[in-house]
Amino acid sequence: MCGITGWVDWERRPADEPGVLEAMTDTLACRGPDGRGTWLDGHAAIGHRRLAVIDPKGGAQPMLAHARPGSKPVVLTFSGEVYNFAELRTELRARGHRFTTRSDTEVVLRAYLEWGAECVRRLEGMFAFAVFDAERERLLLARDRLGIKPLYYHHYAEGIVFGSEPKALLASPVFDAALDDEGVLELFAMFGTRTPGNAVLRDLHELRPGSLLEFDRRGARTRTYWRLRSAPHTDDLDTTVRTVRGLLDDSVNQQLVSDVPLCALVSGGLDSSLIGVLASGAVGAGALSTFAVDFAGSAADFRADANRPTLDAPYVRTLVEHIESRHTDVVLDVPDLLSTFERATRARDLPCLGDLDGSLYLLFEAIAGRSTVALSGESADEVFGGYAWFHDRRAIARDGFPWNLDDTGFANVLTPALKQRLQPQRYAADRYADALAEVPRLAGEDGVDRRMREVSYLALTRFLPVLLDRKDRMSMAVGLEVRVPFCDTRLVEYVWNVPWAMKAIDGTPKGLLRRVAADLLPRELVDRPKTMYPTAPDPRYDAAVRAAARSLLAGDSAIRPLLDVERVTALVDGDSRRPAWMQRMALAYLTQIELWLRRYEVKLTVSV
Repeated sequence: MCGITGWVDWERRPADEPGVLEAMTDTLACRGPDGRGTWLDGHAAIGHRRLAVIDPKGGAQPMLAHARPGSKPVVLTFSGEVYNFAELRTELRARGHRFTTRSDTEVVLRAYLEWGAECVRRLEGMFAFAVFDAERERLLLARDRLGIKPLYYHHYAEGIVFGSEPKALLASPVFDAALDDEGVLELFAMFGTRTPGNAVLRDLHELRPGSLLEFDRRGARTRTYWRLRSAPHTDDLDTTVRTVRGLLDDSVNQQLVSDVPLCALVSGGLDSSLIGVLASGAVGAGALSTFAVDFAGSAADFRADANRPTLDAPYVRTLVEHIESRHTDVVLDVPDLLSTFERATRARDLPCLGDLDGSLYLLFEAIAGRSTVALSGESADEVFGGYAWFHDRRAIARDGFPWNLDDTGFANVLTPALKQRLQPQRYAADRYADALAEVPRLAGEDGVDRRMREVSYLALTRFLPVLLDRKDRMSMAVGLEVRVPFCDTRLVEYVWNVPWAMKAIDGTPKGLLRRVAADLLPRELVDRPKTMYPTAPDPRYDAAVRAAARSLLAGDSAIRPLLDVERVTALVDGDSRRPAWMQRMALAYLTQIELWLRRYEVKLTVSV
C-alpha cells in the first residue's frame, strides 16, 4: 500500500515549482514509510510514497515506461494490490512485454501500455492509481470497484490536483479548505452515510468506486467501468454454499501473497473467524499471527444490549485455540483513547468518530511494529445482510436509509435557523432517492426480494464506504496494509444475485455464510449473533467526552455558531432517546469537528 499524488496544469508549469510536489508527497509519508519518489516534466508533477509489500527491492515509483523507442514516457503512481498480477504478467509476456521487477506495479504499467484505460477491467484487487501519458498529454485516474483504496481530486479551469488523502491537495497552491452548505449537510445530515463522490470540503471530490477520470487539454471526464448487474440466481442451496466457500477460499489465498509479515484481525465474530480459519489452513497450523482489541476493565463495565449482546474475549479465545494462532490482545485504557483523537482526525482529514476510530488507530499502531499486512472481515455484513437493520421490518419499510432512525439524524443539533434554511431532511431524502435510482433492477422482481435488493445496494454503496475509509485511514496512518477478502469482486457479484430467503436461510442473519462456516468453525462461533465493534465501556471515558462537548458551548468555539445550544446541552446531559454509546459517539464527533475546523483552518462559507 502506498500514497499517491500529483498536479497537472496546462497554464502553469508544476515542474518549475518542485517544492509544491515535495510538500504534497511528504504529507503522505505515513502511507509509505519505505520509499519516496517524484517525477516532474513541464506541465506535470507526480509523487509517490511507498509501503513495500511485494518485491521490496524492486517496484520503486513513480515508475516509467515508453510505448515505443523515442516516445515520451508513461508515468505511473500506484497504491494498492493487484491479486491477479502473476496471471497478467504471464499474459503480457506472451504479448511481448519484458519485466525488470517482480512487482504488481510494473504489471499495471505494462497493462496500460497494452490496453490503455481499459486495463483497469482486467485488474482484480484494491487499488487507486494515476497514469500520466506524456506523449498524449493525458492523465488517467482509476479506482477499484468497491472503493477500498481512496483517491481525491480537485479540478479547476486549467488543471487538476489529486492524492490518496485530502491533505496532499491542501499542500498545493490551488486548493483551500472551505466548508459550504453542502459540506455542512454531509457532516450532519449524512452522518454515518457516504454520498459517492462527495468529500465534504468545497470543490473536493472523491473518485467514485469503479470509475475512471481522464484529464487532458479538453478538460476532465469521468466514466464508470464497473457496476453491479442483476440476473436470476439459478443455483440451488448446496451449490450456492459450495460456490461461496470456493470464492472466499480463493480470495483469502490470493490475499495471503506478501513478501512481508502478515496477520489476521479477529473479534470472535463469524466474519473474522472465517477469514482466520481459512488463512490458518493456507499457511499452516501455528503459523498465523492474530490480533484483537479489548478495553481495560471491559468485563466489569460491560452492559449487554441489542448491539453488543456479548463480550468478544471468550469467543476470541475459542477461535485462537481452534486455529492455534500466535495471538495478541491489544488492551486499551481511557487515557490512550483520549490522547489519540487528534491523530485519528489528522488521519481522516475529517472529524473522527471518537473511540470507534481511536481504538482502531491504536490497534493498528500496535500491530504495525510486528506486521505489515493484515486480513480483515470487513464487508461481510453488507454482502450477506448481517446488520440488525437488514432484519428489522420497521427499518426496511422506512422510506430512507434503513440504518438511520430518521432523515434529520445528527442535523438535529444545528440551529433552528440553519435547519430551516438547509432543509437537512430534504437533503437526506434526495440522496436516498439518488441511491434508489441507481439500483440495478431484476425484471419481474417484486415484494421482499425487490426491497432487499435495494437495501443491499444501499449497504454496499452508502454504508460500506464509511467503514472502508475508516479502515484505510486508521491503518495507513501507521503504515499498515489491511486487506478485505469479503470485498472480492467475484464474491460480491455472485452473492448480489442470491435471493434474500437464501441469504437468510434458517431465518438467521447471514444464514448462508453460517452454512459456509459450519464445518470450519466451532458451533459457538458459527452461531454467535452479530456484535458491533467494541466501544469503550469505562464511565471515565463517557465523562471525559461529555465534559469536552460541554466546553464547546461555553467558550469561543468555531462550531458554536452552527449549534442549537439547548439540544446539545440536553445531549450532554444524557437527555436523549439514543443509546448511551451513540450519544458518546455523537458528542465526540462534535468535539472533533471543532478540532478539524481549527487545525485545518477551514473557512466557513455558511450563513448562520
